Amino acid sequence: MQEAGLAADTSDRIIWQFAQSNQMLLLTANRNAKGKDSLEQVIREEGTSTSLPVVTIGKLDRLVEREYREQCSVRLADIVLSIENYLGVSRLFIP
Repeated sequence: MQEAGLAADTSDRIIWQFAQSNQMLLLTANRNAKGKDSLEQVIREEGTSTSLPVVTIGKLDRLVEREYREQCSVRLADIVLSIENYLGVSRLFIP
């Protein structure tokens, strides 16, 4: 986040807006829907038919497993290579 000029305590709303305005995929762990600036709330309020999806790793604790990492990377590559098929989809869970 520092490379993008965003502080570690930047709100989910600002991060989502930054990612969208810079045509970046946002990769995250599963997050809660608490608060007006929670990622889920932001997606509901600001998402459009042309918004890039938020890619969510379903089980972050399993990334230590090689097979799970490979499944996540294959799914992520599929999303990136076919991104036009996912515009307007609010969230995609991988694997």
